[in-house]
Amino acid sequence: MDILSVSAVQGFIRLCGDGWEQGWHERNGGNLTYRLTEEETEACRPAFRTDRPWTPMHVEDPGLAGAVFLVTGSGRYMRNVPLDPAFNIGIVEIDSRGGAWRILWGLERGGKPTSEFDSHYLCHVLRSQATGGACRVMYHAHPAYITALTFVLPLTASAFSRALWQSETECPMVFPHGVGVVEWMVPGGAELAEATRKAMAEYDAVVWAHHGLFVSGPDFDTAFGLMHTIEKAAQIRVLALAAGQGRLRQVIPDQGIRDVAEAYGGTINETLLAGGEGGKQHE
Repeated sequence: MDILSVSAVQGFIRLCGDGWEQGWHERNGGNLTYRLTEEETEACRPAFRTDRPWTPMHVEDPGLAGAVFLVTGSGRYMRNVPLDPAFNIGIVEIDSRGGAWRILWGLERGGKPTSEFDSHYLCHVLRSQATGGACRVMYHAHPAYITALTFVLPLTASAFSRALWQSETECPMVFPHGVGVVEWMVPGGAELAEATRKAMAEYDAVVWAHHGLFVSGPDFDTAFGLMHTIEKAAQIRVLALAAGQGRLRQVIPDQGIRDVAEAYGGTINETLLAGGEGGKQHE
């Protein structure tokens, strides 16, 4: 089987293209990883090379030792992934200690996994354990409106979660547990990886201040949909604040937020709903 005909590879390529079309991936911004199932790995195996060297990561966790990941390439552009997959993405294997990777396929002509692979890997370990192995996707992008909110809202999970829940009716049903927030840190380092891993222990999505958004999910549609929903709510919030000269006349009420979540089988995170500062700007 041609590796590009494997459904997981096709879905990965599609998400990269969709993210570019949304305007979330300027230049080489953003990254995507997907943990292949055993069946998908076997379908891809005829194209693998196992003679390449191991490259140490800045982190080590044996939780997904031996796992195989589809990854976007460091310094390579999401807009080019559909045009030349073998150059812009690749498949890597994690070693037996969970502290190094090697390229099995793709990332041609000297490529390597995204510089934020350490953050992805630690979050994959945590979310896989938390979901019984169901979570397979980590997606980071640079949506403009959620990033803009990091300049005007307190950098807390309560402030962001409540502001988003108040702004768009889909939000309480899509992420009733809320979103996490990590203060600005240098991209690609162990500090950001650890802070993101810690936040992902509680949330499916984490805002990186002045940088972008990091989301997880069991499949490409769920992860992309979470990113899209959060960014749409942030866009509505920013536009409403601009139109109202910084003030909001009304928002979705707290009980309405609870009701929406419960109507679709969820339970809102009451700690964030009570503690958020997102609703204090309306009169």
